[in-house]
Amino acid sequence: MGVRGPAAGSLGRQVSRTFWVETLGCPKNQVDSDKLVGTMLADGLVPAAAPDDADLVVVNTCAFVEEARRESIDVVLDLADRKAAGAELVVTGCLAERYRDELAEALPEVDAVAPFGVPVTLGPTRRHRQPEGERAGEAGAEPGAAGATDAVASVPSLDLLELPRPPASAPWAYVKVAEGCDRACGFCAIPSFRGKQRSRPLESVLAEVDGLAASGVREIVLVAQDLAAYGRDQGRGERRIVPLVAAAAERVDRVRLLYLYPSDLTDGLIEAICATGVPYFDLSLQHASGRLLRRMRRWGDGERFLRRIEAIRARAPEAAFRSSFIVGYPGETEDDHDVLLDFVERAQLDWAGFFAYSREEGTYAAGLDGVVDDGLVADRLAELRELQDGITAARRDALIGSVTEVLVDAPGVGRSHREAPEIDGVITLPDDVPAGALIKVQITGAAGPDLDAVPI
Repeated sequence: MGVRGPAAGSLGRQVSRTFWVETLGCPKNQVDSDKLVGTMLADGLVPAAAPDDADLVVVNTCAFVEEARRESIDVVLDLADRKAAGAELVVTGCLAERYRDELAEALPEVDAVAPFGVPVTLGPTRRHRQPEGERAGEAGAEPGAAGATDAVASVPSLDLLELPRPPASAPWAYVKVAEGCDRACGFCAIPSFRGKQRSRPLESVLAEVDGLAASGVREIVLVAQDLAAYGRDQGRGERRIVPLVAAAAERVDRVRLLYLYPSDLTDGLIEAICATGVPYFDLSLQHASGRLLRRMRRWGDGERFLRRIEAIRARAPEAAFRSSFIVGYPGETEDDHDVLLDFVERAQLDWAGFFAYSREEGTYAAGLDGVVDDGLVADRLAELRELQDGITAARRDALIGSVTEVLVDAPGVGRSHREAPEIDGVITLPDDVPAGALIKVQITGAAGPDLDAVPI
């Protein structure tokens, strides 16, 4: 891999171009990258062993919050320095969609900025040199595709949701079932660049699940910006998440759901999740203060959330819970913070993430008063994280001696229903258990978020 130009002794025969895809952000971005990889493989490109060896380097960026944007830019600049002479660098993903023109102007190191639906594979049939000063959107440039020195030219748009994907490289895989979001949360800019919710046909999702199952995948992780609302936009206004979960569970051993809006966690959906054998509930709560949640343009409060969690635990004592919370949203008071601390203590979630509020241009919250001092936000984050670290450690310690079923992701590493891939802790196993196996184990130890186990 990584060879360029005519091969020695080939009388001019061209070897395959190589590519590297760097993915940042959430699991939904990883699905997009998988689909892009599928298109590049179909175009005859082959994966490179490292970005330094690639003829084409693609960065799939995140733009959700300021920290993610900084990381994306840092990665782009780092890969620009590392890429081989003559290699092409393309920026795609959320940052490319949200700031296409600004990126084209600010990053002359980049060969093309490819928003959603624009092919990232360049080369003589898919690119042209722009005249000095010409930008995407002007004469001769593909609409919506900005590039600092080059632009994608006269190419059909791609539907990332429906592109084929390469065989999975692990016994689990993300499956994105919808794009966009219809909600208007005060802090979130996603609808402005991902658009309204667009659910995939049920048959299309299940065909993808079938293909992944045929390649050895045993756990499917369903993702979307608003997963529980899947199907609501398809004409009848009815959510179809329950039949989707049931149908997927007939095809693979495990079905896991990420990103559930709490008001959509119906009794039917809870029953469907528990029936899969993976009672894992990733709830997008964001806070526990009802006053602040209303200011966030969100539903609920801590007491409602607790009642739902307790009802699920009564039905499925083995259920695991994850959520994320915003700290320092405009107007957050000490009383609001205390309400969140109390909720975290009472809820005893298995996993929780706490994130500083990020002001996003164009959102409702960007114009709110009551900005919280950065130092105070840092103090509140530290207090919440310390509390949750203790809760997670105690809940993991309580599992010592128990028996559970584990999917082996790789030699020496597995997960039970309590651990989502790439997000939560793992279970350490003997190295001789093959990847893809589903085995019963006994938990023998715990170290923070991770567990040790032996097969039984």
